[in-house]
Amino acid sequence: MAEWWTYDLSDFLMFSARTYYRMIERHNASIWPGQVGTLGFGLITIGLLRRPSPQQGRIVSGFLAVLWSGVAWGFLWKRYAAINWAAVYFAGIFAVEVLLLVWIGVARGRLNFRPGSDAATITGIGLFILSLAAYPVVAPLLGRGWEPAEIFGVAPDPTVIATMGLLLLDRGHPRWGLLAVPVLWCAISGMTLRAMGSPEAWILLGAAVLTVGASAWSHVFLRSSSAPLSSR
Repeated sequence: MAEWWTYDLSDFLMFSARTYYRMIERHNASIWPGQVGTLGFGLITIGLLRRPSPQQGRIVSGFLAVLWSGVAWGFLWKRYAAINWAAVYFAGIFAVEVLLLVWIGVARGRLNFRPGSDAATITGIGLFILSLAAYPVVAPLLGRGWEPAEIFGVAPDPTVIATMGLLLLDRGHPRWGLLAVPVLWCAISGMTLRAMGSPEAWILLGAAVLTVGASAWSHVFLRSSSAPLSSR
């Protein structure tokens, strides 16, 4: 029996890259034209970010909760679980994020998405635009065609990246509880894609690193800016 250190990530993969992207292709075909609606959610969210209102945080949080629910059920539970038994547990993790968004963002109204001019805002806007506009063209650029393109609100990866971007725009303290699941998913999916030899792995891993770094920086900045003058 080979020693454990001789194994590579690909040795633990239960499916091929071809099977994975074929699954995405079938999922896209089965819900078409639902992708138009999810991208519409994204465009509406951009409009809400430009014109903050007392209910803006609740509306955006509600949008995210709906999209995460759809990804958890339609993609992870019904599709991904057919080739990866662990996807059932992934769906449960996504359900936790849905509950957090509903409780913190919708019920309590504790999320306030107001873009500023700091590093967290710049990073957040960049991640949101990446997920909405750039991520769908990754598949055709890599020669897979448009059929397996990953769309915000339909596939988990761009949905998670967009969520991290929006959470970085929250004007309160960094929401580590809400960021935990997205960052965890970036690690899980990033390592899976890396095992398949897919370049998108570095997009997910890089997005997680940027999010954690920007959140930590924002936390330090908020603490220093709120410190009493006598302590400075």
